[in-house]
Amino acid sequence: MTEKKYNILFLCTGNSARSIIAEAIMNRVGAARFNAYSAGSHPKGAVNPHALELLKRLDYSVDQFRSKSWDEFAGPSAPKLDFVITVCDDAAGEVCPAWPGQPMTAHWGMPDPAAVQGTPTEISLAFAETYRMLDRRIGAFANLKISGLDRLSLQTKLRDIGKAAL
Repeated sequence: MTEKKYNILFLCTGNSARSIIAEAIMNRVGAARFNAYSAGSHPKGAVNPHALELLKRLDYSVDQFRSKSWDEFAGPSAPKLDFVITVCDDAAGEVCPAWPGQPMTAHWGMPDPAAVQGTPTEISLAFAETYRMLDRRIGAFANLKISGLDRLSLQTKLRDIGKAAL
């Protein structure tokens, strides 16, 4: 029997870097089991050019990425969400909309690479480190045997992934 395909939303305040990178990774490594989306509570309106540059360098198609509001995922025509994961501390502290489907939630906070100031090399390294951390967490999550876990166990594993040392 084929396992269902899960919808997962990655949230960050600006939806310009971390959540976009997470969406890209999950749609690559978890493509058979997940549909990944990203959004922000206060979207910047454009994807960070350093995030796009990194994803292009890693052979991702970047044409589909855009900075969008989480409101797109809270309405009646939105996909039913199974998981909502915040990847920045600001978004984790905000009052989120009522998501269709009563998804499981978790916080996988990490530093904002877009806030790094320095040389082009230092900025590039910050984005690469964000990618590495998200890739590890998303890889761990994408490989879980979700259908074999009860809701409480799955919720615990989802939160533990966000607390794991990277």
